Amino acid sequence: MSTIENEEGRTELGHLGKYAAIERLTDEFVPKNSSTFIGVGDDCAVLGSGETKTLVTTQTMAEGVNFDMMYTPLKHLGYKAVARALSNIAAMNGAARQVLVSVAVSNRYSLEALEELYAGIRNCCKRYDVDLVGGEMQSSRSGLVITVTAVGEVSEDRITCRRGAGEYDLICCSGDLGSAYSGLLVLEREKVTYQANPNFQPDLEGYDYVLERYLKPEPRFDVVKQLAESGVVPTSMIDVSQGLASDVMQLCKSSEVGCEVYEEKLPIDYQTTRVCSEMSTNMLPVSNALNGGEDYELLFTIKQADYEKVRKLDGITVIGHIAEKNRGTMMVTPQNSTIELVAQGWVSQE
Repeated sequence: MSTIENEEGRTELGHLGKYAAIERLTDEFVPKNSSTFIGVGDDCAVLGSGETKTLVTTQTMAEGVNFDMMYTPLKHLGYKAVARALSNIAAMNGAARQVLVSVAVSNRYSLEALEELYAGIRNCCKRYDVDLVGGEMQSSRSGLVITVTAVGEVSEDRITCRRGAGEYDLICCSGDLGSAYSGLLVLEREKVTYQANPNFQPDLEGYDYVLERYLKPEPRFDVVKQLAESGVVPTSMIDVSQGLASDVMQLCKSSEVGCEVYEEKLPIDYQTTRVCSEMSTNMLPVSNALNGGEDYELLFTIKQADYEKVRKLDGITVIGHIAEKNRGTMMVTPQNSTIELVAQGWVSQE
């Protein structure tokens, strides 16, 4: 019996990570069309037969799972729903062009509420020069569900997949890690206090950065542009949606390599450190970075020959290197000991 199956032979989703679940469900699908350049298993499907390929990706957000309406403004929710999908386009080193948005909604929501949601969708589309070209609307008995399909393009010589990292490549990350989860922790804390005392007025002053990182993330097309202008094509790339541990493990699995990530090199904002110290004496900022998720930064590998080019780019940190496969996926502590990275199981917040 598999270690993830119970005595009845039932496999619980809680014992699997998101990536493992998708792999298990889709491993017997074989592309039949020549226009399917890359199918299931990456941030986007890659389609087409010409030099310029089409990128397609889909993201779904469900109320009570991916967002809580008690502290999520509808305009921010619309923006975030699109931004999450666009981040997958960036993770393939591409440019976004169109989105389709489908909404399942209960009668708890009015037309005016949906107008707020679509105002956020429009703002994100406007910011990234993306066209809304279609979608669907359906009724729901369980709140609000939003599905965004994003379409982009990339030239064949610049496609960057999760596979492709080679031994001795450098592991790089944009921005900082763990701040989105820190924003969620602040919101959840204020929610609990409000539920205990409805007269309580939330005090969110001083948490602007982590709150924005959670409520209104930005796809890192600026990093894609910087890399292109520097003449660098990453050897592999993924966006950090599940937390650094899960995503670097997925990158290594797809590339059939191991890695060493250095704890002291992880980029962590001071507000993330502050939130951790306020929440618990046992909560470490590195845990938020490894397991928090929803940062939507770009995690990528480069050849060592490109180090000098990347070193000059703003907001890019080299956090480790690729190793041989049998080395495993490890984090090196400041004391020079190693800890094996562990992916999260199926969780209620991405």
